[in-house]
Amino acid sequence: MAASTAGGTGWYKGRVKAVPSGDCLVVMAMSSNRPGPTPEKTVTLASLIAPRLARRGGVDEPFAWESREYLRKLCIGKEITFRVEYAVPSIGREFGSVYLGDKNVAMLVVSEGWAKVREQGQQKGEASPFLAELLRLEEQAKQQGLGRWSKVPGAAEAAIRNLPPSAIGDPGNLDAMGLLAANKGRPMQGIVEQVRDGSTVRVYLLPDFQFVQVFVAGIQAPSMGRRAAVETVVETELTSDEQNGDVSAEPRAPLTSAQRLTASSAASAEVAPDPFGAEAKYFTEVRCLHRDVRIVLEGVDKFSNLIGSVYYPDGETAKDLALELVENGLAKYVEWSANMMEDDAKRRLKAAELQAKKTRLRIWTNYVPPATNSKAIRDQNFTGKVVEVVSGDCIIVADDSVPYGSPLAERRVNLSSIRCPKMGNPRRDEKPAAYAREAREFLRTRLIGKQVNVQMEYARKVTMADGATATTAPADSRVMDFGSVFLMSPVKGDGDDATAVAPSTAGTQQPGLNVAELVVGRGFGTVIRHRDFEERSNYYDTLLAAESRAISGKKGIHSAKDPPVMHITDLTTSSAKKARDFLPFLHRSRRIPAVVEYVLSGHRFKLLIPKETCSIAFSFSGVRCPGRDEPYSDEAIALMRRKIMQRDVEIEVETVDRTGTFLGSLWESRTNMAVTLLEAGLAKLQTSFGADRIADAHLLEQAEQSAKRQKLKVRNLGELC
Repeated sequence: MAASTAGGTGWYKGRVKAVPSGDCLVVMAMSSNRPGPTPEKTVTLASLIAPRLARRGGVDEPFAWESREYLRKLCIGKEITFRVEYAVPSIGREFGSVYLGDKNVAMLVVSEGWAKVREQGQQKGEASPFLAELLRLEEQAKQQGLGRWSKVPGAAEAAIRNLPPSAIGDPGNLDAMGLLAANKGRPMQGIVEQVRDGSTVRVYLLPDFQFVQVFVAGIQAPSMGRRAAVETVVETELTSDEQNGDVSAEPRAPLTSAQRLTASSAASAEVAPDPFGAEAKYFTEVRCLHRDVRIVLEGVDKFSNLIGSVYYPDGETAKDLALELVENGLAKYVEWSANMMEDDAKRRLKAAELQAKKTRLRIWTNYVPPATNSKAIRDQNFTGKVVEVVSGDCIIVADDSVPYGSPLAERRVNLSSIRCPKMGNPRRDEKPAAYAREAREFLRTRLIGKQVNVQMEYARKVTMADGATATTAPADSRVMDFGSVFLMSPVKGDGDDATAVAPSTAGTQQPGLNVAELVVGRGFGTVIRHRDFEERSNYYDTLLAAESRAISGKKGIHSAKDPPVMHITDLTTSSAKKARDFLPFLHRSRRIPAVVEYVLSGHRFKLLIPKETCSIAFSFSGVRCPGRDEPYSDEAIALMRRKIMQRDVEIEVETVDRTGTFLGSLWESRTNMAVTLLEAGLAKLQTSFGADRIADAHLLEQAEQSAKRQKLKVRNLGELC
């Protein structure tokens, strides 16, 4: 089973995998030439008899647990050297000498008083070659009152464990729900007594010795199938307490609960293990079997099975068994039990499974990823100013690398991996969903006109109707680009929940606040649960964490309260008479706060009047830009979108025309925007409109004269048609 340390001497090296009793070790080979678990051998310390652990319905012999614990702590996981001294075929056991470094393990056990020495077996030669020294050490331990030879009154009785029913053959008495209620989320110390498969362990919970079976939360390892005979490790446990080499020993007592549960895997019909089932079990055994572990109970299933997380020691740290199995391709993520865990733990498991699938590791060797309608976008990062917030998860950014005011500068960016309530479609009489307006307004007040850093991440083909997965007909679908957007000079609003994110590529500039995280953290959106191998945000875990905080804080769409309702009167779709009837309300104040909802043309807009809860069509008085398809029409629209789209503005209404469009002047940050158009040569004054009725008329004339002198754009084309 392992390379000999000296040719022909019979000495071998191995590593201790399990310690069933105070005089027995299960040793595995250091390496193997064949795939799968390495070979192993059960070795009983020659000429020793350790106290017996309790069997079903029985009790420990005095000091039985202490004896086993001494040998376990001394040897488990350690490299040893051993030699088989003799075997007793009738009971299927081999007896040998074991060295830990240069120390004889049997001598260490006897010198501490944890086993007695048997002078001679039934057959000649059935004795340790170190028998004389063992007898001397035993006599010395007796004189000193060590271990089982203690001279303290009542020590023997005190060294017998008071075992609960679950540990001596009555697991039905275990109150799983009560145990969970008393210990949920609290680390419990335990010792793994058996590994049923890679994701199921049987454990003594200390200090009460409750014997429980724990299914590892969030994962499932391949099944070990069913066997017609009891597994070898069970035989080891059943025979390890027999008289050392004495075939005439008394009959075996009933099994303990641990041994009975172990034997319960035997079935009349044999079912072969799943692929990599043995490897997964071995992986867990070499890390957990007979090791001190921490169990964190997460829940109980409908059959009263305990579901928990298992942490095993690895040097100075503790490792998560579930995560290690998944990372090594020996278990799959299971949603129903993962839902009992904390969100961070769930995300780590899911990410580990995805990585194992990508590398086709072990159980994923033949994994074929499902078809996806998304494709990664690489090396398309840019900076720019936000021109429009289409919805809570979609914005339009003017790329800084394209000339200012050019219609080609605008790029639509959908925020990666999140979904916000839909804004609806007025043309189809679709009203905004709950919190849709609030989500858009949340972004508008924080992004419009602000410099952002955009990291494009993936493109996805979606249907035109509802954004679902595209059909095969190209005419029914379009491609949407998704990315992460960061405020380069972030200023948090009240209740904003996001952290500054370092750049994912080389560079010293910090992107700032993740906009998608802001939206999700305020409860205005949810994180999309992507399928495996589907492209997603590079900051997906951060988004999930923000969503978890929003849910726990009952924010926005996660609130139990009724969503806010806003009724907006849209005068742009009403009759001209209704618009004229509304004119007196707009004349009550000289200047009225408004928000530019749409730029319909260079001089015509749709405005929201929050104070009056209405939307109106508005046009500059006495100023006209080129019409659709006329020269410089697109430039005029692009300039106004860049300057005032979704900005807070002030208007002064003078009158309403026969189509129901309100005429007047508009200011953004105290700047008359008609002057801006005229200075850029993108509009003309209409002399037919009375100049005395126009606010800042002298400024408009000056701006037009300046454009004329420079022969800018429309001033070079003659009269507008």
